[in-house]
Amino acid sequence: MLSHMATLLIRNIDDSVRDGLRVLAQRHGRSVEAEVREILAREAKANQRINWESVATVDTGRTGHVTRDLINSTYDDQAP
Repeated sequence: MLSHMATLLIRNIDDSVRDGLRVLAQRHGRSVEAEVREILAREAKANQRINWESVATVDTGRTGHVTRDLINSTYDDQAP
């Protein structure tokens, strides 16, 4: 089964950001496009984990009893 992959076009990127992405890509042995994909995927996953923490805090009402490892393992168990 083929999955659909979205395309994202980002305009008006500062030259220093573009140059920084080139340096990171070269350092990691990737194209700039692959580097940007990795950064976006990593940050999106991190944001999802933050949301799980918020949900756990609301559900328990106590942040002291909810550990980040528990939240992350719960997310990892439910991730596709």
